[in-house]
Amino acid sequence: MTASETTDPVVVDLLGFLTGLTKAEHAPDEDLFAAGGLSSLMALELVVHVERRYGITVEGDELSLDNFRTAEAMARLVRRLRS
Repeated sequence: MTASETTDPVVVDLLGFLTGLTKAEHAPDEDLFAAGGLSSLMALELVVHVERRYGITVEGDELSLDNFRTAEAMARLVRRLRS
């Protein structure tokens, strides 16, 4: 699935943020860390964006790399923390 094929508004928003952050396009299921697309500083910016944009707090076990590996994983995290 490509970024233009997803209808999940959270995934679309996160992919837009990631494009601005990394200056590259990403697929919803792309492993951002395996692809070398994110530095540790970018990862921190991503956590801050998710918290501010969605009014959630990501802490403890939720800061797991697996929750930020793909845009789809981040969207699942956002939905879980908002419920």
